Amino acid sequence: MATKLRQSLFGNTIHVFSYDWKKAYFRFHDPFSDLAFTLEVGKGGARSIQMAVQGFIIKDLLFTRKGKDCNFHSLCAVSKQEQEQALAAALAGILWAAGAAEKATVCLVTEHTYVTSSPDYSGDDFTERLQLFELLEKEATEKFIYDHLQCFKEEGGHGVILFLYSLIFSRTFERLQKDLDASSTHLLQPHAGGFLCRQAVLNMILTGRASPNVFNGCQKGKSQEILHGVLTRSDVGYLWWGKDTSEDDRLSQVGSRLKTPKLPIWLCNINGNSSVLFSTNRQLLSDWKVERRFDLYFYGGQPPQKKPVQLTVDTHSHHWERNQPGDGHVAGRRFSPVEMLIRTKWREATINWNGTIPFF
Repeated sequence: MATKLRQSLFGNTIHVFSYDWKKAYFRFHDPFSDLAFTLEVGKGGARSIQMAVQGFIIKDLLFTRKGKDCNFHSLCAVSKQEQEQALAAALAGILWAAGAAEKATVCLVTEHTYVTSSPDYSGDDFTERLQLFELLEKEATEKFIYDHLQCFKEEGGHGVILFLYSLIFSRTFERLQKDLDASSTHLLQPHAGGFLCRQAVLNMILTGRASPNVFNGCQKGKSQEILHGVLTRSDVGYLWWGKDTSEDDRLSQVGSRLKTPKLPIWLCNINGNSSVLFSTNRQLLSDWKVERRFDLYFYGGQPPQKKPVQLTVDTHSHHWERNQPGDGHVAGRRFSPVEMLIRTKWREATINWNGTIPFF
C-alpha cells in the first residue's frame, strides 16, 4: 500500500515530499477578525490544497449551517469552535465525495512502524507509521475528524499530507486509475525542487473524481487519445487565468461545469497562484437579475492582505470598452490579473475595487 501510494503521487517509489509539504497544515487566522474564516496558507505545492479546502470552509460557514446569517460580517465573527467545526465538515465532505458517498478513509500517524525500507522503497519516517480508519457514514466521518482535528491543524503533524493520503485512500487506487488518463498518470509534478499538484488533485477535491482536465466530459487529445474532463457540477467551482493563456487551446479552457458551480465559490488559479473568490448571495448563479451587478470577495492568502477584497462586478457591457484591443498582453497591462480571471466567467464585466489598489 505504501508503494502504491508513492506511485500514485510521484510515479515512482524514490521521491519523498519536500520540506514545504511536510510543514504544511490547516491553521486558521485569529477568530473574531477580518480573516477569521480563512486559513493561513504557505508557499509551495501544498498551498493549492489549502486553498481548495478553504473554498469548502466558506461553503460550510456561509451556506450549510442552519440558523446562521449568510453575510460577510458573520464570516468575520467566527469563533475558534466554529472554525474547527467548519474545517472538520470541509475535510469530511471532500473525503466522503471522493469515496463515492459510500465510505471515507482517514489516515492518522501512530507510534508504530508498519513498513520497513527496502531497495524499492525509501522511508520518510512518516508514511510507514500510517493507520487507516474506514468510516461508513458522512456524519461519522465528520465526528471522527473533529475528534482528531489536532492531527490536521497542529504544527509538525503533516496535516496537508495526511489529508492528501486520506483523499487517495478514500478514492481508492482502482477508482483513481480509471479517473486518470494518458495526460496524467500520477498526481504530483516536480517543480523548483518541490512538487506541485496536478489538476487531478484539485478536481478530486472539488468534484470527488480525479479528472486530469478542466473541460466538460471527455475529449480527444492531439494523438486521438481519450482525455478525461469534468462530468458534473460541484458545490465549489474553478477559474483559471494565466498571462500566457491562449484562447485557441480548447483543452486548457475551463468548462461550464467548473465555471458555474452549485454555489458561488471558486478556487482560482492566477498565473499559478491559488486564491479563492466567492459571493455571499446563494442566488448569484441561478438568477440572471442578480448577475447584473453583484459583489465578490477575493482572498489571495498573501501576507500583506489584511482582509478579503470586496469587488463590485457590473456585467452590463459598456460601449466605450467594446472596441478595446482583445490582445491578452495589452489587456494584461491594462487590467489586474484578478479582473482578467473574473472576465473568464463574465466576459465584458467591469470591476470596481471599492478603494483597494488593484494587485498582482
